[in-house]
Amino acid sequence: MKQKLRSEIAKKDTWDLEVIYKNEDLFMKDYNSLKEEQKEILNYKGKLLKDAKTLLEFLELTDKLDRKLYKLYYYAHLSFDVDTTNTKSQELVGLVTKLMVESSSMSSFVDPELLKGDYQTIEKFYKDEPKLLKYKYNLERLYRFKSHTLSEDEEKILSTLGDSLGASEDIYEALTDSDMKFGNINVDGEEIEFTESNYSTFIESSNREVRKQAFDILFNTYSKYKNTIANTFKYNIEVNSKLAKLRNYNSSIESSLYADNIQVEVYDNLIKTVRKNLDTLYDYYALKKEVLGLDELHLYDVYASMVSEVDKKYTFDEAKDIVLEGLSVLGDDYHQKLEKAFKERFIDIYNNQGKRGGAYSSGFYDTNPYILLNFEGTYNDVTTLAHELGHSMHTLYSCENNPFNTSSYQIFVAEVASTVNELILVKYLLKKTDDKKEKLFLLNKLLELFKGTIYRQTMFAEFEKEMAEDSEEGTILTNEYLSQAYYKLVKDYFGEGVVCDDLIKYEWMRIPHFYYNFYVYKYAIGLSAACKIVHDIETKGEEAVSKYLSFLKTGGSMDPADELLVCDVDIKNPKFIEDAIMMFKEAIEEFQEIYRK
Repeated sequence: MKQKLRSEIAKKDTWDLEVIYKNEDLFMKDYNSLKEEQKEILNYKGKLLKDAKTLLEFLELTDKLDRKLYKLYYYAHLSFDVDTTNTKSQELVGLVTKLMVESSSMSSFVDPELLKGDYQTIEKFYKDEPKLLKYKYNLERLYRFKSHTLSEDEEKILSTLGDSLGASEDIYEALTDSDMKFGNINVDGEEIEFTESNYSTFIESSNREVRKQAFDILFNTYSKYKNTIANTFKYNIEVNSKLAKLRNYNSSIESSLYADNIQVEVYDNLIKTVRKNLDTLYDYYALKKEVLGLDELHLYDVYASMVSEVDKKYTFDEAKDIVLEGLSVLGDDYHQKLEKAFKERFIDIYNNQGKRGGAYSSGFYDTNPYILLNFEGTYNDVTTLAHELGHSMHTLYSCENNPFNTSSYQIFVAEVASTVNELILVKYLLKKTDDKKEKLFLLNKLLELFKGTIYRQTMFAEFEKEMAEDSEEGTILTNEYLSQAYYKLVKDYFGEGVVCDDLIKYEWMRIPHFYYNFYVYKYAIGLSAACKIVHDIETKGEEAVSKYLSFLKTGGSMDPADELLVCDVDIKNPKFIEDAIMMFKEAIEEFQEIYRK
């Protein structure tokens, strides 16, 4: 079907941005006033530690300015994302981007100036001005970095070099997104252009020859750029290691985890625990080999689905009812907030010309937590709705229960709420259906989630840490060294039951997350935490629901590890990871039992 124009989408199926600004005139009024108001920040330069009253005035001013800036930002970017061809929306995004750069530049003196003082001064200020206690967590987080902050001149030099120091990621993206060409793939006699984005379609094909072709094309192409990508990867690691040493960290991984106040032992425990439980992953691959009816399971077979897609389509109203009913276990208050999202048009539902692809939840303190969808009626669209509502409910609870300055939860915990919703939904659907094919389909989706999130992301995390440590010990990370190290890990994680085709040694080259610096472990931790929360809700009922909602309400008022403790997830104790793997094991056994019958 031909894509509709934005103007052809029914109003009830679009999000209501008038909650933010009734019209663009009001947007421009705020924009013009903020352009002048934000200059007030400069009046405090050199005076932040003068006394408690001055610091409080400054922090309250920045809150006021930031709230106005966020309103402008969300209105502009949400307007743009539903129709990227709209020149007016393009203009609004450009205006806000410029304003944000100006704001950042004007406030660049703040952290260095505060860090010239000691936290003892701030503690004295609390006694002089108790209202400052509202900002205690923010100030504590800032002063944690005092021993890792350089002199003002040194910080200015590093700031000036900022873009250059991050060049590895830009070079990698330019090469892999724009310059790299893969040629064509032959599918049933038809030549089709092969790209990174359609690779997943081919590698999941029920036609084994298509899967093998896709695997060979992808990794043979990457192998042609092995020296360039190896150098890009190497320099990214070296830059991070050198910056970590300059800032008095013991290692680049310690530096990367420091912002979340996460100990390296949490990262190491994840790897150790997953490695101890690789037999469960091997059981999964043995099951896949059996179901696919293969003599040998190759790496190009592991993404083939064990179950054909259930031929079932959902209207959006049906998806809404499924989600509302499935998530009803989270209690009346949560349910009322979900209903609010549908009634008050938080959601932009359908695709139209110029609309951004994919899905997300976006919004903050003075807006709704809006959800962008491109709903087509598949099962994945239903789970995506539940997933994004998890983010939006997290935002609602955070903003309703915290002042502005501690209302923004950190990325570390962001995926917990969304994954809790996904897990609850799939378990609800499994209980609801008696159709064996549908049960197998749902279980297969669950198995893929565990395999792809806990095991695959942990393998990436182990490779990243190992290579960083090797580099810091003086090893030169050549293409050959990187590829062989990765190949060894692949063989460990896939085991003897899977034929580890030689080309897989180049897979590390196509993982953009390696340029996000020790990020991927958060996915595995997040899913494991979500499993613990869902298990507690299933077994303990209201008590666990109450603790989970308390977790959602913490917003950004605590360190991520402390926030998760609110709902009894201790990320320092690997048991929650073991329990998640047990859930994976049980799903394998349930699939096996139904399939063999």
